[in-house]
Amino acid sequence: MTQADHITVIHGSMTVDVPRKIFKGRECTIDWDEVEPFKRITQSRYPWISDNAIKVIINKAQMEMMRVRDEETNGREYSKTLAEKGKLDDAIAHLKLRLELNPNDAKAWYDLGELLFKKGDAKGGFDAFKKGDELYKKR
Repeated sequence: MTQADHITVIHGSMTVDVPRKIFKGRECTIDWDEVEPFKRITQSRYPWISDNAIKVIINKAQMEMMRVRDEETNGREYSKTLAEKGKLDDAIAHLKLRLELNPNDAKAWYDLGELLFKKGDAKGGFDAFKKGDELYKKR
């Protein structure tokens, strides 16, 4: 679950709000310098929370943050990350799946078109761009 500036995770019977600023970039890498204040505050309120439990909470929050960012961008950011890693087929498949869930996202259609062109599928790329154009004109 998300809030404006927090990711909510469950750890055991606890519900913990983890600041989004702990996660950086498209891949939501953990900024351990940002974790320290969170760790101090959490352990001051709940002294039984160990350093290892904090790591588990942060890792759960990272997974949730990645899911949320993917949802917020309709798969565009994660697809870009996959493409940058050379996983073009995975990027295309991910974006197509997200477009099945939200077919009215013109930006996602444009991104799909770019990926298809990179793969060498000119017809698929043109079709995706055409779909994106149609959606932009409807706005």
